[in-house]
Amino acid sequence: MSHDQEPAVAPPPPTGHPLLDVRALTVQRPGGDAVLADVDLAVAPGECLAIVGASGAGKSVLARTLLGLTQAERGWRVQADGLDLAGNDLRAAGPRRWRRVRGGTVGLVLQDALQSLDPLRTIGAEVGEALAVRGVRGTARRAAVVAALAAAGLPDPEQRLAQRASELSGGMRQRALIASALAAGPALLVADEPTTALDSATAAHVLASFNDIRDRGTAILLISHDLGAVARIADRIAVLDGGRIVERGPAARLLTAPEHAATRALVAAIPRGPKPTPPAPRGGGELLRLAGAARLFPAPTGGTTGLRGIDFELHRGESVGVVGESGAGKTTLARIIAGAERLDTGTITRATPAPRVRLIPQDPVATFDPRWRVERILRASIRPESHTAPAELLARVGLGAEFLTRRPRTLSGGQRQRVAIARALAAEPDVLVCDEPVSALDVATQAGILDLLRGLQQRLGVALVFVSHDLAAVRSVCDRVLILRDGVVVESGDTERVFGAPQDPFTRELVAASAG
Repeated sequence: MSHDQEPAVAPPPPTGHPLLDVRALTVQRPGGDAVLADVDLAVAPGECLAIVGASGAGKSVLARTLLGLTQAERGWRVQADGLDLAGNDLRAAGPRRWRRVRGGTVGLVLQDALQSLDPLRTIGAEVGEALAVRGVRGTARRAAVVAALAAAGLPDPEQRLAQRASELSGGMRQRALIASALAAGPALLVADEPTTALDSATAAHVLASFNDIRDRGTAILLISHDLGAVARIADRIAVLDGGRIVERGPAARLLTAPEHAATRALVAAIPRGPKPTPPAPRGGGELLRLAGAARLFPAPTGGTTGLRGIDFELHRGESVGVVGESGAGKTTLARIIAGAERLDTGTITRATPAPRVRLIPQDPVATFDPRWRVERILRASIRPESHTAPAELLARVGLGAEFLTRRPRTLSGGQRQRVAIARALAAEPDVLVCDEPVSALDVATQAGILDLLRGLQQRLGVALVFVSHDLAAVRSVCDRVLILRDGVVVESGDTERVFGAPQDPFTRELVAASAG
């Protein structure tokens, strides 16, 4: 049968039968290396199955394969004894049939929001695309798009319809992707790291929305390294390690009594509280100071948004956490400190000689030349007088020398983030401005990176500005913390005092949502 003659997608199976049934799935990348091997999984209507594993375990490749995206890439080989979705055998499906599946039966939320949203299209067009394909027009489509944006937790959803991805924060872009997947009411939702870029309060809202969606009968396949998110929503968990499922079972059992070594490592690495070593003293010299700093942008509803009246100082060897909702101004503050954003009013004073500041971005792939291999990316940032080798930099962030010959597109999200950290270290900086540096990493890799950052601070006197929505990560690294809301500091102080006894109502909300 030709692709043009492929049968239409059948309706979902009756409740109690798997909506998605995969047997002995094997995926090989160009060159013959197996990324996935003999993967079996099934998800029923109204059930959430979570796939967890370390960065590079094959989680994102699994998500793309279940949507027919891997099959469309040149050189990749996909084989399975069964690949059934809503009663359809999709092992031999062609591109046209997979497009129909993605447009109606299944919705996909990818990890990389910035790369997944078309910068030239409005959010209304992006979210409404699946509805447009199904013939929904006019006010009905607009209402459905607004409802999907609201369900995904995007504030002022009607005001977002005319905006583009570049006008949204990282967290807002991620929520727009979630809305795109929800708009057409799919029978299966595949969510690849759906809360990666979200602050704890917004993540809790999104997960509550997922719970509601599941309770209405939608099957959810949640791919995540965030075991806190998994614990809130998953009915069952399957652990992926080296491309194979090594353990599976009810969520409560795996999170409390893991059996396989890979599962035990993931559970043991969950950040649970204060860092085990005492905070570094603040006796080092002042590196920079902001006074009355403001940077404003037009707001979608009129007026301005951004940072207003920020006073901040950073000393050598200390670490400062910056926490707040998506859109609160965290990344803007990070870019100001790094010299990538100018001030509208106020001053920034730097020590003499000026400290070397390097930014670890939230979206590293957008800052890599896709034509360069990792070795060239790192060499371009090594100081001329330094004797540090690219392989040594990779070793510091837990990657082997074999990654030197890889290009960014062949790396997982966590591997890309580690290369970005290695690139920042190549400049031997005085200040590392970390904008969500562990957001794309599994908990085991997170623990290693957080240990690395603590070690750099303690051994080399590197100061850290640590921007994150992950309160546990902030608490494990930072001496003190700033809480931002709507561009102003609502609370600041020693990390344990702020998180242990928050005074501001918004801080209390963040702490409660994180503990959730």
